[in-house]
This record gives sequence, C-alpha cells and structure tokens, in this order.
Amino acid sequence: MTIPPEISWSLQIGSGVCWTLVYIFIIKLGFQEKTYGMPIAALCANISWEFIFSFIYPHEPPQNIISVVWFIFDLAIVYQALRFGKSEFDREVAAGFFYPTFLLTLTLAFSAVLAITWEFRDWDGKYAAFGQNLMMSILFIAMLLKRKNVRGQSIYIAFFKMVGTLLPSILFFLSFPASVLLNFLYISIFVFDLIYLVMLGVKHRELGINPWKRV
Repeated sequence: MTIPPEISWSLQIGSGVCWTLVYIFIIKLGFQEKTYGMPIAALCANISWEFIFSFIYPHEPPQNIISVVWFIFDLAIVYQALRFGKSEFDREVAAGFFYPTFLLTLTLAFSAVLAITWEFRDWDGKYAAFGQNLMMSILFIAMLLKRKNVRGQSIYIAFFKMVGTLLPSILFFLSFPASVLLNFLYISIFVFDLIYLVMLGVKHRELGINPWKRV
C-alpha cells in the first residue's frame, strides 16, 4: 500500500520527536541520579541499529536525519552506562569483567542487527527495529523489578517510548498489513509498554513520589 507522503512524514517526525524526548529525559535523570536509564542489552541493540541505518544503509528523509540525531543522543546514554553501570552489576559481574562484557554485548547486538537485515533483505530495518523494541520493552520491566525503585526511570520516558513506537507501528501496519510477524511485534510492544507504564506509576505511588514532578 502506498502511504501519502504527508502521513508518512507526520508519523516519522512524530516518532522522532517522541524518541528524542525519551533520550533527553533518560540523559537528564541519569546525570541527576548517577545511573543509566536504558537496559544495557537494549541500549547496545538500539545504538547499533542507529549506526547501521544512519551510516551503512541510510534511510530516505526525514528518517535519515532522525536516526543520526538519535545516534548522537544514544552516545550520551552509552557514556552513562559505562560511567555508572559498573556499580549496578558488581554482584552479578566481577569488577574486571564489566567493560569487556559491555563490549561483547555491543558486538553481538551489532552483528545481530546486521544478520537480521541481510537475512530478511530488510534495508529499512523494520524487523530489527521492532524486534529490539520488544526486547527493550521487556527489559524496562525487568530493570524496574531488579532495582526495586525508579532510579533513572520516569513516567515521561515510559509514555513517550510507548507513543514513539506506536506511531511507526501504524506506519508499517499501513504499509505491510498482512505481515504476521510485524503485527505480532506491534501488539506485543504496545502491551508490554502499557504494563511498564502502569507498573512505574504504581511504584512511584508505593515510594510516595509524585511521578509528574520527576522530569
């Protein structure tokens, strides 16, 4: 199905704005609370996708510009993960293995995104993008449960992540309505994003924190 350019651009730019806000809120809270706000595996997959589809297989406008902007913001989140992440994993990963483990995770994530791209001949990166987005949605919930607090996380991050993924889900559904795999991914991501949003709200209430004031 051919999507009118004004609809395609609107959905892409809307997603670009929402995800950029996600990155800004993550970076701001990360420095305030001396932590990182995106799960490590998801971060490695995310920045790998942005690099690949910014510089190796660049998209058409406006997504090519959006992807580069995302990549730049993600570099700051990678810095936060390397700067503050070691203390989060002291009990799980021996001190000397944190950075090699991060590098290995990044290498595997980059290779996985490339492998999916080549296997499906998916030069716009939709399968890798929605696949890693589902992983991210699940890992956000896992991070909340592991930390037992809301450090590095906020309602705004959860909300704009959900909307920022819903908009391209609509775009690709209009383009590939018969894709069983993509439809499964859209629905699964939205369900887990909604669960995370609710869980985050409940956790704020348990801790006596006003979620709307944590920006």
